[in-house]
This record gives sequence, structure tokens and C-alpha cells, in this order.
Amino acid sequence: MSLVLDHVDVFYGDAQALDDVSLEVPRGSIVAIVGANGAGKSTLIRTIAGIETPRRGSIRYQGEEIAGLPSYRVCNLGIGQVAEGRQVFPTLTVAENLQMGALLPRARAKEKATLEEVYALFPKLAERRDQAAGTMSGGEQQMLAIGRCLMSQPELIMFDEPSLGLAPAIVQEVFRIIKLLHEQRGMTVILVEQNVAVSLKLADRAYVLENGRIVMQGSGEELLHDDRVRQAYLGL
Repeated sequence: MSLVLDHVDVFYGDAQALDDVSLEVPRGSIVAIVGANGAGKSTLIRTIAGIETPRRGSIRYQGEEIAGLPSYRVCNLGIGQVAEGRQVFPTLTVAENLQMGALLPRARAKEKATLEEVYALFPKLAERRDQAAGTMSGGEQQMLAIGRCLMSQPELIMFDEPSLGLAPAIVQEVFRIIKLLHEQRGMTVILVEQNVAVSLKLADRAYVLENGRIVMQGSGEELLHDDRVRQAYLGL
């Protein structure tokens, strides 16, 4: 098992954002987290990443307790995050943004080789390596955000709303890249995504989050054909 959460509670002040969340992410799988806006999906990602600290519960990655570790230590263990809204450094060039992803000890030794891999995966980034990231389109910035995450040498990569605000053709490309990273590189993936149908089709396992609680779980295929999921999230 790659990642295990046991009875995790997270609060913002007095407001509870995650309530008794337990889930498992097997090594080499794609796990989708489905839910409405405000359900706690981004909080879940941020908590795994070390940005938020649980008030209660355990988070273990490859057998090691990581709840409460600072985010740079979580990242150095091999957990990468592609944040919602891309969050590239707008005044830095493409190349400089990518270099920022390789600052951690686990990534430095392989920085040059990883950079070539990222440029091979995203040829447009290679073409625009000297361009300021803030002048690129939303789709190009999303590719950059994924590339920057890959520079940190992750084994588990978390995507938070990767298709948000992107044109349909770019959305297809983003999902193609996620599938490729999983199938060809064996990466473990946690996918939080507004496009519920596509994420469930990709997912080996999925969880439905409502008001900070896990209310359903199963294979991606099972939830895709569950009447409650189809009515609540697919409009069927």
C-alpha cells in the first residue's frame, strides 16, 4: 500500500473540513476523489501534501507517518502536487519554473536528465523555455505545472482540478498525460477532478466526499454506474 489515511480530522478554526476520513491508495493505482464544490477535496490534497495539519488521525506513506510533516519533507519523500489553478511563477521563465521543481535533495542529482524527459513529454515547453510563464495560455501553464511537479521526481502525484478553465482539446491532452504517467511510468495518482465521468473511467478506485466525509467508495467502474452518483454528479 502506497498511502493510507486513518480517521483524519481537519479544521479551519472551529469549522471542520475533513471528518473521520479513511482511505487507501495502492501503489501504482489511480484513485479519484469525487464531490461537490466545498466537499473538502482540496483540503484532503493539501493535508496529504503537508500544507494543512490534521487535528486527529494518521497519514502513512510507504509505512512512514507523515501527518504534520512540513510540505518540503513530504515532497522529498516522493509525493508531488499539481495544485488547483496551476500556480506557476508568472515572472519566471519556463526553464526557471522547472528548475524550481528540482530544488529538493531527491531531485537535484537527476535534474538535467529529468528536464530532458519533461521537454520530451511537453515539446511546447522546450520551444518556450525562455518565455515568462505568465504570458502563456492556461493550457500551456497547466503543462508547465505538471512538468514542474515531475522535476521533483515524485512516485505519487496528486492532481487538484487539472482541467479547470481549460479548452476541451487541452482537457483531453491533460487526461492523456495523466494516463501516460500512470501506464508508462507506473506512477501512483490521486485525481480530484470536476469532470466526474472521465475521472471515474480512469480510476481503479474512487471515493465520494460530501461535507468532509467519505460517503461512498468502490472501483471507478462501480461508482460510474451507481444511480446515486449518476444523479448527483453526472446529471443522469
